[in-house]
Amino acid sequence: MVDTSNWFDALSETRQRKLLASQREGLWIKVQGQKLLNFASNDYLGLSTNPQVCAAAKSAIDSHGLGSGASRLVSGDDPLLHEFEREFAAWKGFEACLMLGSGMLANMGLLQALADRHTHIFSDKLNHASLVDGARLSGAKVHRYSHLDLNILETQLQKNTAAKRIIVSDGVFSMDGDAADVQALIDLAENYDAIVVIDDAHGTGTVGVDGKGLVGQAGLAGHVRLLEVGTLGKALGSYGAYILGSASMIEGLKQRMRTLIYSTALPVCVLAGAKQALNIIQQGDFIKKLHHNIEFFLENTQGLRLLPSQTAIQPILLGSDKQALDAAQKLREAGFFVPAIRPPTVPQGQSRLRITLSAVHHKQDIDGLIKALHAL
Repeated sequence: MVDTSNWFDALSETRQRKLLASQREGLWIKVQGQKLLNFASNDYLGLSTNPQVCAAAKSAIDSHGLGSGASRLVSGDDPLLHEFEREFAAWKGFEACLMLGSGMLANMGLLQALADRHTHIFSDKLNHASLVDGARLSGAKVHRYSHLDLNILETQLQKNTAAKRIIVSDGVFSMDGDAADVQALIDLAENYDAIVVIDDAHGTGTVGVDGKGLVGQAGLAGHVRLLEVGTLGKALGSYGAYILGSASMIEGLKQRMRTLIYSTALPVCVLAGAKQALNIIQQGDFIKKLHHNIEFFLENTQGLRLLPSQTAIQPILLGSDKQALDAAQKLREAGFFVPAIRPPTVPQGQSRLRITLSAVHHKQDIDGLIKALHAL
């Protein structure tokens, strides 16, 4: 008889993960009964609890109910979904947009639809797991290049010719806070006849004076060789994901993406919330406040082992799992929630604290965290 209690290999105590029941209350988070200032959320503009955003979602529930009831290709394609796709594409500067249930579904389905065993994919080694898994499931020949190393990428492109080649990269890297050079990737794509997929989930709403992200900041929105992916669950404070590209590319994805065809459509309430969040982002005040908070943090953290980042993601590299866990515990004792990030999320020996800043953090909140970090 199969012994299911021994099915998985044992994990060391410092490598085990726990699903901690937590309840967010604006800037605060309650974890195991302890109320802490939250510096771990991807809600970069605080819009998930914004009264206008929540009111829009509540109104949609009153008029449309909770769930969408079906996949998009059956009967789940509410008119608001089409309206928001057009509005989002126009804001981002692309011809067309396709909304899906999550970033994981978007990236896995996108790369499976774009690639097959005759395709070559060139992927940054620190890409998000959704891009890694999408590349694996596509059946394509995958070449991984050292993080942000464009020389290695170019060498791989020179050596590996194929009719279809795809360069795949995060925009802002979620665990390091650094960013891809989108212009350089497009230049390589032009030189070697490839297309580029950029996942700018952590750049949308946070990067650039208008919050349009890395692609917008580089002036490359709508480029014929570019597809942009991102989520509604970070700076927009809602849930879901988007893919941006040419009208012909988006139409082709509609016919082929298994994660679109076989998934329930997004509920109207989350779309209504995201639509209201986009309106707020376009006003610009929240982005300015976020940028001020990032500047204040960087100015006052000299001497800490911060990885180089100009974004809302500010990691402190510690090394071992135990060092990271001990540091996170000390911050909890000081009243701050900054969880330890350990392998396999980050490479072996690079466990860290991952601090995320928000537009709704007050200066005194950040100052308190900085003092606690220096005390470590």
